[in-house]
Amino acid sequence: MPIDPEQPDLGDKKFSRGGFATAADADATLQDALKQRDQQEKFGGKVPTLGAYADAWVEGLKLADSTIAGYKKIIRNHLRPQLGHYPLDKLTPTRIARHYTVHKAHVVLGAILDAAIEDGHIATNPAKRKAAKAPTAGRMRAEKPELVTWTADQLAAFLAWDRDEKQDELFALWWVIANTGMRRSEALALKWSDVNIKTSQVSIRRAINTEDWTKTKTTKTGNARVIDVDTATLKVLASYKVARAELSFELARADAYIFGDDQGQPRSPDAMTSRWDRRLKWAGKVKRFEHLPRVTLKGLRHTHATILMELGVPPKVVQERLGHSTITTTMNIYSHVTPTMQKNAVDQFASRLAGA
Repeated sequence: MPIDPEQPDLGDKKFSRGGFATAADADATLQDALKQRDQQEKFGGKVPTLGAYADAWVEGLKLADSTIAGYKKIIRNHLRPQLGHYPLDKLTPTRIARHYTVHKAHVVLGAILDAAIEDGHIATNPAKRKAAKAPTAGRMRAEKPELVTWTADQLAAFLAWDRDEKQDELFALWWVIANTGMRRSEALALKWSDVNIKTSQVSIRRAINTEDWTKTKTTKTGNARVIDVDTATLKVLASYKVARAELSFELARADAYIFGDDQGQPRSPDAMTSRWDRRLKWAGKVKRFEHLPRVTLKGLRHTHATILMELGVPPKVVQERLGHSTITTTMNIYSHVTPTMQKNAVDQFASRLAGA
């Protein structure tokens, strides 16, 4: 190992230890020593700052591009500004608690500091000490932006206007998202072979990679799912398929992307969000829509789920349609619907007893 990491010209010195009970114990210590040497070379023999170490940590992850991009955003926006200048061994639970803003920052910081322990920079993880005071569930809910959704009447009115008056070429995309609750990246990755007219079902097998939208990836949970669709949705898709075939027969083939561009290539999810925002601006100039809440493209998904739950559809069914990994996720996101569900349940219970 270097005699002095800050003066590499001085050369190296041997590092040795003995007295191990087994060859396996000796090899484990050797691997730890090699890892420490690599870390010394990478950070000049000093304990790195959180910012420098976080950058090295995230670059070494083998995860989905979108996940890594999300981690980088958390590091950039929530960790580096307040804590990035501290050396890892100078981070204390109190300092960490003072700068917490969002729950995800706590999760990412904890993972970074766990890696720092393995690399020999620190002995314990200060983010896991009680004094660090990770955000509570109540605080996280309070910090969440309020979900903005449309009523069934508002949704129906907008889609009718978009189809009949604007004659929007992307009407079918908005309709499918609103009537299935699938994610935009999932809708953009649909192929005609995923639509089963006989069973009135759509298979959601893949999603567009938001970091490289020329490629697809597995769905967010890593699992494919099959959802039921209504007759009106099948008719919308059938009409859209005819329009695609008129452009080129290749665009209507079984392996073609339903909502691909005119060359049959996947569309950018961010570009579709921009196109949706443009439609909302157009609608805002129409008198009957002057009080229409501004709903994001993801808000169409939330609208689908909210309407279903207000109608009394079991949350488990909503979870399966949306592709959430757990029912807890569904209930946490749509907790605003719970009062309505309880009122409906009470009314139905009272009506049943009265008619008994």
